[in-house]
Amino acid sequence: MAASATQTAGEVSMAIKPPSHPTYDLKAVIKLALAEDAGHTGDVTCLATIPFDLEVEAYFLAKEDGIVAGISLADMIFEQVDPSLKIEWMRKDGDYVHKGLKFGKVSGNAHKIVVAERVVLNFMQRMSGIATLTKLMADAASPARILETRKTAPGLRLVDKWAVLIGGGRNHRMGLFDMVMIKDNHISAAGGIVNAIKSVDEYLKQKNLEMDVEVETRTLEEVKEVLEYVSGSESRLTRIMLDNMVVPLENGDVDVTMLKHAVELINGRFETEASGNVTLETVHKIGQSGVTFISSGALTHSVKALDISLKIDTELALEVGRRTKRA
Repeated sequence: MAASATQTAGEVSMAIKPPSHPTYDLKAVIKLALAEDAGHTGDVTCLATIPFDLEVEAYFLAKEDGIVAGISLADMIFEQVDPSLKIEWMRKDGDYVHKGLKFGKVSGNAHKIVVAERVVLNFMQRMSGIATLTKLMADAASPARILETRKTAPGLRLVDKWAVLIGGGRNHRMGLFDMVMIKDNHISAAGGIVNAIKSVDEYLKQKNLEMDVEVETRTLEEVKEVLEYVSGSESRLTRIMLDNMVVPLENGDVDVTMLKHAVELINGRFETEASGNVTLETVHKIGQSGVTFISSGALTHSVKALDISLKIDTELALEVGRRTKRA
């Protein structure tokens, strides 16, 4: 078992730091999550049943196998609720946990622990689900690197992308501000793929901006158009997306012939990104095609939460878990 570390809730240490965002306020997100739970009266059940000065210990229990994520965020939540709470973790963000494992302990005022419980678990379960799937996808995609997309829960962009990092993935652009990404609607509105790239080149030069530029291609003809344009210009283009060039077959397999052809045409001149028909079953084959990156919206838009609980009476919790085959 990994060495444990005890800290008060005010001593937050991050093994894997969250991605940066110029306007995102993580503490405000936590405050909102606590406020929507507390309403205008607070936890009426705690007020009615738990003596305010009662001190207890509660344990985090994994109820299924996976990658744990959200430990650093849990520390931040406990700190907002009660800085005097003491937290001990036997695992860190990104570590594997198995069903039935006690991997953390929080000690202190019972009322405060129970108030924080659901908010902590909501974040940890979602983040751990994202990290678990990301780890599986990243391992299968190698040597290509796995990316998420902007298909995140509203208000949880940074949290979802943090979980991807914890799971061993890479972050795509954070938002609309940090990378130019020319997609199908931009191309249609601009009057074609070359016009769209030219407009971006002119805009970045005019505004004296330095940032990565990606263009989405949907056919081999579009790939050739892009390559022909950039060969005769000083374009800012850095990456070419190869969208839906993975063709699903009736037997459940995929045909990556078109994808491989596109990669061969590009021949290392730009980063490449495969998108579309990416699943845990197909990602390995896609990763062998020679693409630099594989992006998957499913990492965050279709997340299955990892089952985790926080229990004061762990023996009873484990007994119930064994009965229901969840521990």
